[in-house]
Amino acid sequence: QPDDRGLIGDVPVLRVTRRGPEAVHFVPAALEPGAEVVLSLDWERRFDHMQQHSGQHLISAIAEQMFGFKTTSWELGRQRGVIELDTPVVTAEQLQALEQSVNEKIRDRVPVTVRELPAGDPEIETVRSRGLPEDHVGPVRVVDIEGIDSNLCCGTHVSNLSQLQVIKLLGVEKGKKNKTNLIFLVGNRVLKSIEQSHSTEKALTSLLKNGPGEHVEAVKRLQSSVKLLQKNNLNLLRDIAVLIARDFKSKPQKQLFVLHRKEGDSEFMNIIANEIGTEETLLFLTVGDEKEAGLFLLAGPAEAVENLGPRVAELLGGKGAGKRGRFQGKAARMSQRGEVQALLQEFLSQQNPGA
Repeated sequence: QPDDRGLIGDVPVLRVTRRGPEAVHFVPAALEPGAEVVLSLDWERRFDHMQQHSGQHLISAIAEQMFGFKTTSWELGRQRGVIELDTPVVTAEQLQALEQSVNEKIRDRVPVTVRELPAGDPEIETVRSRGLPEDHVGPVRVVDIEGIDSNLCCGTHVSNLSQLQVIKLLGVEKGKKNKTNLIFLVGNRVLKSIEQSHSTEKALTSLLKNGPGEHVEAVKRLQSSVKLLQKNNLNLLRDIAVLIARDFKSKPQKQLFVLHRKEGDSEFMNIIANEIGTEETLLFLTVGDEKEAGLFLLAGPAEAVENLGPRVAELLGGKGAGKRGRFQGKAARMSQRGEVQALLQEFLSQQNPGA
């Protein structure tokens, strides 16, 4: 269970850990030794932990009684709790039955009590436990859910199951070898989850212009439309790439071809390079927003590309790799394209001084 938070006087408590029998408080400012202070507890955090922890005890106990599923570990997360059950499978029917049973216990207003047993008391051996910490000293704390469960525990708990309000089992996930993770919410977390879902539902109703019962079908239709548009867009980009290459080849040949286009991808650039041919022409192609990141391709004679590729990537603030006359990658500074073009032109002029 996570630690409590709050104030010592007006100094916030950042963290609390246990050192043997002592609680160690971490604070951002020194406190005066011997001073009398008021402790203020973050009650919302504490009560949330009480609900989740008592809820976990109840779920674990009922899961073992109904199906023989033992709890091997659990985690109280910030948004949800997870119980690791020693079973490879929990069926939907078992999950539903378990949820119904734990909520019946809540409605029965079953008392929850805490008692301490002296170390070495033989009753300790009969209480559900995963063992005591090695540095434990003093009495042993037992949390009892009347008629349901007795468990060694040093956490904070409610005094009656009715204070849990409600338990919602969200589902299961595959855990470690032959284990299943059961995901759950208790009490106020259930209410917050419903509020979040309702807000999402209202937003989707406004965006999709239909009722909640039609949201899934509406999204499926939109997904199909997007896939079709993406396919058509890709085909158009391919056609444009071929036309650009043919237009270049129809003119007097030049040693350098430079092109930037906002819309495009790696395939678009490679189609242009394939159509033009890179045996004699050096190509520098880029796609993406000039003010943001994008993609680049340097293609041409293998020796030239091997020499220039890393320098082009450096100028563009990106990374890339290449082989067989092509060097491509991501660019962080598309605005540096002019410097790259100047570098390529200087390289070509050195290769062909008379040109």
